[in-house]
This record gives sequence, C-alpha cells and structure tokens, in this order.
Amino acid sequence: MSDNTATSDAKARAAEILASVDPQAGSSKPDTILRVNNVSRSFGGLKAVDVKELEVQRGIITAFIGPNGAGKTTFFNLLTGFDEADTGAWQFEGTELNAMASHKIAQMGMVRTFQLTKSLGKMTVMDNMLLGAPEQKGEKLSFSLLRGTWRKQESEVQARADELLDRFKMTHMADEYAATLSGGQRKLLEMARALMASPSLILLDEPMAGVNPALVQSLLGHVEALRDEGVSVLFVEHDMDVIMGISDWIVVLAEGGVIAEGTPAQVSTNPKVIDAYLGTDDGIAEGDGRQGADAQ
Repeated sequence: MSDNTATSDAKARAAEILASVDPQAGSSKPDTILRVNNVSRSFGGLKAVDVKELEVQRGIITAFIGPNGAGKTTFFNLLTGFDEADTGAWQFEGTELNAMASHKIAQMGMVRTFQLTKSLGKMTVMDNMLLGAPEQKGEKLSFSLLRGTWRKQESEVQARADELLDRFKMTHMADEYAATLSGGQRKLLEMARALMASPSLILLDEPMAGVNPALVQSLLGHVEALRDEGVSVLFVEHDMDVIMGISDWIVVLAEGGVIAEGTPAQVSTNPKVIDAYLGTDDGIAEGDGRQGADAQ
C-alpha cells in the first residue's frame, strides 16, 4: 500500500469516527486517550489556562489553534509535566498525570516536542537519538559495569535509531553535530528522537515554525504518517493552511479556555471562532497563519 493510500484510508477512518461527535467545546469522544477536567494555571492576575473539560480522540490528528496568548503552549506544558497546574486533573490512558514528573509521563508513552528545539548541539545526531530511548539498562550504575546485561538492548536501540534516521532521511547526518543542523533539520531530529520512545500520543508545539518551505511538506508527511500508524497526534500550529489541510479535529482556545471544537469545516464557519480571530473569517477560511501565532 502506498503512503498516499494509507494516509487517505486513515483520514477516512478518522472522519467516520468523528461523524458522531458533537462539535461543541468539551464534547465526548468514542475512544478517549486523554481527558482533562478543570485544569487552570495563572501567572499573577492573568489566568493563562482555564480548560473546564476536554477529551482527545485516540488515533487522529488534533490541532490546537487560538489567537496570540490563548494559552496553547502553556497548556501543553501542563499536560506534559513541564509546568504545574493550579487546579484540575488530567488522565492519559486512564492514569492520573497531575503532579507526575515529565520523564515519567514520557515513559508512559506521551511525549512532546518544543517551539524552540531542545537538541543537544555538542552531541551528534545519533547520540541525540540514542538519548531518546527510555529505560536503558546501561544508564544505571548497578548495570553499567556488566555489559552483558545491556548489550542486546543497546543493539536494539541503535537499530531503532538507524531506522528512524532513515525514515526522516537523516542517515547521512548521523555523525554531524546537532548544532550544525538547520532549523528545519533540528525539527526533524526532535520529532525523530521523540519517536524513540514509541509513544502512543505525541504533542508537537509549532512543528513548522521557522522551517524552510522546502522542508514543510516533509514535516507534514511525517505528521500524517504518525496518524497512519495509529499514533495519536496533538499539535499547535499558526499556519491555517497546514491546520485545515491535515487536521482531523480542531480545538480552539481563547483566553485560556476551549471555546469551540469540530472538524476543519465546522470550525471554519463557527461564529465563536471567527470572533476570536479579531472579527474576521479571513484568518480561518483563507489561511492567514499570522493571526494564529501563539505569543507564549
């Protein structure tokens, strides 16, 4: 089966699943992988996040959009343990995550990338990849001197890294220092490294931001491939052409809260969404990505 056929089939399956979902903020989903209840975060007198209820459907691409300062990145930080919520609870695969450390959340299968890439510039691309594999026995002092206990796992991790670098067409860069990569290449590296953990849910924070247009289509293809393989994807992006092109479901935030949900077609004509985008539908229907940039 070709990549295009797989993508078409996965998108069709997502549309079939979502056809029964009410396009309203906080709507229930048939198969929820992430559930959020009354999560809030304030900075001084400003409430940056105030999400009353949200369910994320398994196995689809869900986009988060909203005006500047809507709280999208802060919300991702809370979900993944990089910031602490003032109130609320959220569950991933039925397990409570609030107060859980970020590395523990990643080990459970929920990983994220960042607006500003976190590659380790003074290490090679391959070494960056190897660091992404969880629960490596050789990292523990008690096993480190007993090579026989971790040699097989090390070979498996190396093979996984080779496979992903080949998939992202970065094999020829394996021995290059990460600091020498372009911004787009670092985005690819960060996405590939995240997949070393074999996640069931991946959160991508503006994966196309600052990327050379020549690499955008490559990144889009990788995002769609994740959904094709059954990985659930949440992503923040300001480019509305990208949002409308690959999203199965869209969650709209404004002033920290969810004001609307729906398919791209439903969201693009929702009056609440149009009002949130400065009273014009140009930014939604016609793809003016500048209006959706997140200041946080």
